[in-house]
Amino acid sequence: MKSDGEGGGGPAETLSPALPTSTEEAAEALLKLCCDADLKLATAESCTGGLLASLLTDVEGASHAFERGFVVYSEDAKCDLLGIAREKIDGCGAVSRDVAIAMAEGAIANSEADIALAVTGYAGSAPPGDKPGLVHFGCARRGGATRHREEHFGDIGRGPIRLEAIAVALDMMREAVDAG
Repeated sequence: MKSDGEGGGGPAETLSPALPTSTEEAAEALLKLCCDADLKLATAESCTGGLLASLLTDVEGASHAFERGFVVYSEDAKCDLLGIAREKIDGCGAVSRDVAIAMAEGAIANSEADIALAVTGYAGSAPPGDKPGLVHFGCARRGGATRHREEHFGDIGRGPIRLEAIAVALDMMREAVDAG
């Protein structure tokens, strides 16, 4: 990885005690690919609350690969920061395929990133009619198609769901880089 003046690459230090080694390695590999290809990443996070952005900024020497992160936990934040129409959220629900895609596309539109990953879901209990652990992902590449993925992690707890979501997010961003 190219140096950003902060040191020469290395494992994610801040979150390291809580993260599986495979997740740390996936983040490091993704950032290296982005540095090598001169690609910038953005995140739009709801249920992960900025955890993905934090992980991507924990790896020294790769700060230029992460452009920005949007933590859009509330419906208003999704509308205000990402330009999602209130009608879309009201019609589909904040935890939906359509909103995840709109979040990813909104992050691309409101950043200089080449690839944006969005995550929205239930990291804890879900409202009646929905399932705990339901998470929707959207991954947009500037000038390309936006992909969607739906995962059902189950009622395994907030922390474990968020960690599983981070692993899926990294995988989707890696796929977007590879599809370049």
